[in-house]
Amino acid sequence: MSALIGNADTDYRTVELVHLFDKLKMLRAFVFDIDGVFTDNRILVTDTGEYLRTMNVRDGLVVKMAIEAGFQVGIITGGRSEGIRKRMTDLGVSEYYSGVNDKWPAMQSFLQRTGLPPTAVCYMGDDLPDVPVLRKVGLSGCPVDAIPEVLAVCDYVSPLPGGAGCVRDILEKAMKLQNKWK
Repeated sequence: MSALIGNADTDYRTVELVHLFDKLKMLRAFVFDIDGVFTDNRILVTDTGEYLRTMNVRDGLVVKMAIEAGFQVGIITGGRSEGIRKRMTDLGVSEYYSGVNDKWPAMQSFLQRTGLPPTAVCYMGDDLPDVPVLRKVGLSGCPVDAIPEVLAVCDYVSPLPGGAGCVRDILEKAMKLQNKWK
């Protein structure tokens, strides 16, 4: 009996792995939240009231590489920061939606502007406002330190936390599977 259970578990994992690979191969675009994904969720507040965040340079490098390889990359964030907007623009991100409370309409705008179906898009988020989008895209992803409600709905959980390479992790996996990695 235990051998039968072991075989069933092995078959199940194989099916899931193939499913994830299939999803990664179908991707044509990536959309990311900022706080908790590109950043570690911490905000430094200056005496003048400015918010400062830290981002991982390696995430940025691979965002540029993904855009150069032909992927569409977008940002949907609840925050409003000219520094973040400038950073994303410098990386080549043209679809940037900030100050967004309801993220699904912003995602619909991204889909319309890029002409892509939701099945061709990976969305990575980490908190409650991301859940509606995560449930409707081709591949849902999150960093390992996302909240439990997000972890429960994601196809892929990066082993890396927000601000520590989870963006690069998902981009690199897709690019390598699609033979677009330099």
